[in-house]
Amino acid sequence: MISRGIVPNLIIAQRVVDRVVEAAKHYLADETGETMVGFVVPAENIPESMPTLYVLDTISPDENAIRRSHMFEQGDELQQDIFFWLSDNWETCRELGKDARGRPIHPRWNQPLRHMGDWHKQPGFMIQPSGGDLMTALRFMEDEENDFDFLLVPIVTLGHDSVTNEDGAQVNYFTVALEDGTSLRMDWWYIHRDSRFFQPITPRIVPNEQLPELTPYPWHILAEDLVNDELDILELNGYFRVGDFVLWNTDGKPPLEICFIIGRPGTSQVYLVVTDWDYPNTPPRLYLSQFKDIDPSMYIYDIWQRLWEQRTPPPSLSSFRWTEETLVVDVIKAVETAQGLAHPTPRRAEPPASGPVRIPVQVEEKKVARPTPPTDEPAKDDVE
Repeated sequence: MISRGIVPNLIIAQRVVDRVVEAAKHYLADETGETMVGFVVPAENIPESMPTLYVLDTISPDENAIRRSHMFEQGDELQQDIFFWLSDNWETCRELGKDARGRPIHPRWNQPLRHMGDWHKQPGFMIQPSGGDLMTALRFMEDEENDFDFLLVPIVTLGHDSVTNEDGAQVNYFTVALEDGTSLRMDWWYIHRDSRFFQPITPRIVPNEQLPELTPYPWHILAEDLVNDELDILELNGYFRVGDFVLWNTDGKPPLEICFIIGRPGTSQVYLVVTDWDYPNTPPRLYLSQFKDIDPSMYIYDIWQRLWEQRTPPPSLSSFRWTEETLVVDVIKAVETAQGLAHPTPRRAEPPASGPVRIPVQVEEKKVARPTPPTDEPAKDDVE
């Protein structure tokens, strides 16, 4: 997509600058960094036109990141999980033609979300990538699984004198004045798999409102303790989860909902739990379905689709109220009470030593969730 030796245009959202400044200020003595996400817009059919790189946001590493005065290593799986979440939702936005805020997506931005590279802070005034940065970038691009032909490798340094750049100057950096009277400097470098050396690339910062907005991060990735608490208490009460979480477009608009299937031994009735990205601030929605004529070894998305297509709303729960202390298990028990069903094992104070009971399902590589616009309006008696 990008020809050898050509340095493309570069556009950066203001939110990226804000996140970089905040992260750098938080780790003044140590190196730090984040992963950048965005997309590539191919060159137009105009002589001497060049492709344009858009950097929309950055993703912080998890607590496993190693930060030292002269060393930084990214974290573990959190960044990857968040990238998949952002990518799945961006694909939904592309299909709907609207971004996370419901604004129309310009046709030129109808491009897949991708990893653009990593920025990191270096000690002193080391404004260029190091030899180690070059080796890391080359190894990353040579890995066929990554399928990257280029990377952005911007460098952040602190303690610069506060100066004003001349308007229109074609430089590969910008500065941001800090409260202590000094400036943060961010130098932008570009490397292509064919050229194999870093080239300066000139950034242009634009307001967030002029670029698409990605979806906020979801609860099931950020709140691991909450996930474990919900699933443990469901198990303690005799329920089990079928497979893993499913990202599904249940309401015809982004972001995708985080869904999962709950069942209990001795009955074919299962509960389809639909949660928004900000759960538990937004109450879950519950639907009923029958786990009949379904092979448990099927891919979990195929199982969910089959159950979702035959879903029915739960009985009316006019007296049920969602509060800060309410859990998914409480909603399920309220539905069973309305159905006249007996509850399974009551909640215990201490969890058992064994792990959650789950129906085994086939595990496949991560793929983009397949949004399914709703065929009917949500029932009025859905649990809100």
